[in-house]
Amino acid sequence: EGLSVPLPNQKIGIAKNIRTVEWLKAELVSGTGELMRGLVRGAEDKILDSLAGIVVTAYILAERLGIGFATLDAKIASKVKANIEQSHEIEEWFGDFSALARYSEEIRGDNR
Repeated sequence: EGLSVPLPNQKIGIAKNIRTVEWLKAELVSGTGELMRGLVRGAEDKILDSLAGIVVTAYILAERLGIGFATLDAKIASKVKANIEQSHEIEEWFGDFSALARYSEEIRGDNR
């Protein structure tokens, strides 16, 4: 009574999700390779396309792993804030984390 056996449709869904997660992981690796090739060539359109693909794939992978978009966004905001507070080298040199935090606040309409 305590244990339940997955029904055939559930088994198919689980297998499909596993295959999708594996495909998304491969997409991340492939996207990273495309990004590196774009950087070597200095091809801005390829760099932009690769970066966008990596970000989209990361969001979809999170969703397939049971992590909602909002949860991922919150974790990203937390990491950005931590890097600002810890005076990460990139923050000290360029202010990139602060710029990202300001941009995120603008697109969310936050003015905290």
